[in-house]
Amino acid sequence: MGFQITNYGVLEKYIEEKGVSEVVIPDCVKEIGKRAFKHCTLKNITIPDSVTSIGKWAFSFCRNLVSMIIPNSVTSIGECAFECCINLASITIPDSVTSIGERAFRSCSNLADVTIPDSVTSIGESAFEGCINLASITIPDSVTSIGDFAFRDCRSLTSIDIPNSVTSIGYVTFENCESLTSITIPDSVTSIGESAFEGCSNLTNVNIPDSVTDISENAFVGCDSATFNYIKTGNKDENQNKCS
Repeated sequence: MGFQITNYGVLEKYIEEKGVSEVVIPDCVKEIGKRAFKHCTLKNITIPDSVTSIGKWAFSFCRNLVSMIIPNSVTSIGECAFECCINLASITIPDSVTSIGERAFRSCSNLADVTIPDSVTSIGESAFEGCINLASITIPDSVTSIGDFAFRDCRSLTSIDIPNSVTSIGYVTFENCESLTSITIPDSVTSIGESAFEGCSNLTNVNIPDSVTDISENAFVGCDSATFNYIKTGNKDENQNKCS
């Protein structure tokens, strides 16, 4: 097979073989290295239980890849690991994974189904940016941080649950999620960043708790139909419309 594997179990490179569309990574591999499969034309890749980490750009630009099952042995998904896998429709992330790296699934335009397990504590910057077919996603209570741009341009996203573990909504996090109709911000959140919901043109209902003390002036720009419900208000008016 076309695998280049070090003595330490790092799969450094897969070399394309004519007529091959599916491969099984050998059990001796412990780590899938940087750019190992980048730009490959494979449709299916099986990762063994021996693998504990997926490196940066490992499967990026694998435009024919349609599905991926990540085994329970993997603890981290690296930066840009699946970026621009435009035919990837579903991904199974196991309970062993604790972090999803920056741009891990950026521009996976066909990705419609993804489950984030309770083990994940952080979602990196631009992790799902440009996943235009992603309709819904549940963020578990284990997540404490959602990176900037994390769900930007997820134009099919109709609903999202933000757990009580999250303390801030960052810069441009949900910008241009034009199918999003309502959002409930939990009591744990204290700040909503610049352009966080900018361009969410179908957003009609936003529940904001009194724990939020800092809202960027552009956080909801372009949300012309939105009604803002301030829960347990201090000096804020309930049902106030504010889209500046």
